[in-house]
Amino acid sequence: METAYNYKEVMSRPERLAPGHRMCAGCGGTVAVRAVLRALHPEDRAVIGNATGCLEVSTFMYPYTAYEDSYIHNAFENAGATMSGVETAYRVLRKKGKIGENYKFITFGGDGGTYDIGFQSLSGAMERGHDMVYVCYDNGAYMNTGTQRSSATPQFADTTTTPAGEVSSGKVQVRKDLTAVMAEHHIPYAAQTTFTGNFRDLHTKAEKAIYTPGAAFLNVMSPCPRGWGYEPAELMQICRLAVESCYWPLYEVVDGKWILSYEPKNKLPVEDFLRSQKRFKHLFTPGGEELIAQFQAEVDKRWEELKKKCGA
Repeated sequence: METAYNYKEVMSRPERLAPGHRMCAGCGGTVAVRAVLRALHPEDRAVIGNATGCLEVSTFMYPYTAYEDSYIHNAFENAGATMSGVETAYRVLRKKGKIGENYKFITFGGDGGTYDIGFQSLSGAMERGHDMVYVCYDNGAYMNTGTQRSSATPQFADTTTTPAGEVSSGKVQVRKDLTAVMAEHHIPYAAQTTFTGNFRDLHTKAEKAIYTPGAAFLNVMSPCPRGWGYEPAELMQICRLAVESCYWPLYEVVDGKWILSYEPKNKLPVEDFLRSQKRFKHLFTPGGEELIAQFQAEVDKRWEELKKKCGA
């Protein structure tokens, strides 16, 4: 049964990510962090981990951070391992009576530090079952270092390492489905979400992830205006198109049960989502129709597979 929320109270909670950071206007990562941290209950304290990336360099300028909670900056490859150690130390100290406060443990990482460089560390933390949440703000490339492709980058996207031009149509490979990979670790909770409507989906999933005992993973599609090529004000519209076209379906896996959070009444063609971003502009030139059809076929295949898993 879904919890009944007083959203006026939720949205009025004190910010745990302070203003004054250097994230770009229209950045999905900032929105993701603020929304996830707002799901923390006011009486609880938190330790925030952060893999190297856009979020880290823009919210942490030693010796200052934009976080109201305790904060740890990690290298790309070890954010999962570090938070595992912090959570373990907390349990030991609490058992000894040296800590009385309730702490929650949340790590943020971009797709480069999550899908790729930090995957081994993340996988280990999830397999061991530490009581922590790993949140990936998925912006689909290594944005902080110049928009290089990652395994989260969608097929045919134009990046600096997969440039679209006369001899290339962008990235060759399809994107990794990391949420499904994390679900196969048999953790208590894994979910995929983004910014839609009144943030209900993101908020409820963030709260479930934080307050479900054991390991949890949350994958939040977080568009990047510089890497994707859109105006800052278009952030929410792009997220809506991603969901309505089923490029980024909303679902959760609770104790092994796959649950579809939303099914569009009128599924949009993925072309609508692609057209909204400059990184796909080469697909809308003569000859690009076949590539769009190929992209659509992949989206349709994954959508049908997901519905089957969810029993829909």
